[in-house]
Amino acid sequence: MRVVFVHGACVRDGSWWWHRTAGLLRQRGVPSTAPALPSCGETGPPAGTGGPGLPEDVAAVRRVLLDGDEPTVVVAHSYGSIVTAQAAAGIGPVRHLLLIAGYLPEAGQSLADFGDGHPAPFLDTDPDTGTFTVRPELLTDTFLQDCDPHIRTQAACHLARQSTQVTRQSVGAAAWHQVPTTYLVCARDRGTAPHLQRGYARRAGRTVELDTGHHPFLSRPAEVRDLLLSL
Repeated sequence: MRVVFVHGACVRDGSWWWHRTAGLLRQRGVPSTAPALPSCGETGPPAGTGGPGLPEDVAAVRRVLLDGDEPTVVVAHSYGSIVTAQAAAGIGPVRHLLLIAGYLPEAGQSLADFGDGHPAPFLDTDPDTGTFTVRPELLTDTFLQDCDPHIRTQAACHLARQSTQVTRQSVGAAAWHQVPTTYLVCARDRGTAPHLQRGYARRAGRTVELDTGHHPFLSRPAEVRDLLLSL
């Protein structure tokens, strides 16, 4: 078994965001990897107007999923579940999807289809550059309120400006129709409201709920590890 982690929006250095859970998995002999997402400027070309978007993110994750034939669990967080919907489609070794505070789009849907048409107050959008990011001053209270102080400090160093086009670009497949899917609801999430998560989770085969904020893999890594090992 291996685990492929797909991080959410407006961050970089995916391996850092997953490091607490990945380290516990490694102690159990389970390897993991966290692909870089081009739309966050992680692979060279800068994010923004004319830069990489959702198709490039899908291609980057899909390359990792195709690199090996061992049974694979894909763990996708928030925006990462949009990427995973297409990236994991039709790949035999992918045996399970774990979506954390994420979305289950049908083919033809985009991230914008899950919003209310208004920008979230914790986001800073720059129409001139075609990028958006999390407002640093709102990062902790919105997303990390249940994390250790040192995690909160480090997280601020791993924010990124991301291409806004990813919110409008639609997926071409819905892997959750093909692959057993578990949805992890974060019951104290201040970024994606828990009642919305419970609604999204109705499309998944199984729902699990933890009393955490938006990043349970940082605040409660042992519980996320145990959930993964149970799949």
